[in-house]
Amino acid sequence: MHKQYYLKKSDLHDLREWFSQYVKSFYCSDTIIQKALVLKQEHTLKVCKEILNIGRKLDLSQNNLMIAEVMALFHDIGRFEQFIHYRTFVDKKSENHGELGVKILQQQKVLAALEEDTRELILKAILYHNRLLIPEDESPICIYFSRLLRDADKLDIFDLFSTYYYLDSSEKSSAVELDLPDVPEISEKVLHSLRQGSMVGIQHLRSVNDFKLLQMGWIYDINYPPTLRMIYERGYLQKIKDTLPSTEEIDSIYSSLMSYLQEKI
Repeated sequence: MHKQYYLKKSDLHDLREWFSQYVKSFYCSDTIIQKALVLKQEHTLKVCKEILNIGRKLDLSQNNLMIAEVMALFHDIGRFEQFIHYRTFVDKKSENHGELGVKILQQQKVLAALEEDTRELILKAILYHNRLLIPEDESPICIYFSRLLRDADKLDIFDLFSTYYYLDSSEKSSAVELDLPDVPEISEKVLHSLRQGSMVGIQHLRSVNDFKLLQMGWIYDINYPPTLRMIYERGYLQKIKDTLPSTEEIDSIYSSLMSYLQEKI
């Protein structure tokens, strides 16, 4: 990768410290808010581990692994202010958390010590991490890192929800489930997208079951073989599928997803 994208170890250390202090500044005695903030903090740190895990399997240099870690560290930085202001993680009920995160990083000059090209690369990856698609006219290196961040993000969300769906209702949070009702229904538009072998648009979600199927369909947006292999080996799709209603339609969709996954790895 181009030598102009550079990060020092001391920069990474300073940015980790800034993240820790920033998150702590939102801590409060309200248990609902605190639980949501800690959830996002833990998610961020796990995405950092996952992006390094994938990056090493892709033989990234140490420098590029550090750049990837900074992207993961700040990819959800907008979530904390979002939840404090709006009491939700649903972007359409508040504001786009990727765009909000970039705005916070720019306003607070968090990346000011980095070279401009490196700074812009990190900000673009954060901006694109939650979009349906990465702009096709972006540079190859931006697309590469944006895909890497999206893979790592999805990998931890798979891990989170494959456990979360088995919790007792008293341990669950509506914030995690995007404020969707936990009812048996499944939207026809969600099923149609998956039948077509495509991702589900978030605008079609009407229930927690729809959300589960949307997550399973994420494998159509996984970019790198190591990520696909980890999804397969960890059994995420099976774990989520087992919490859905037992129907022939869902069995068929699951079989198609697994066939796609096995073919890709």
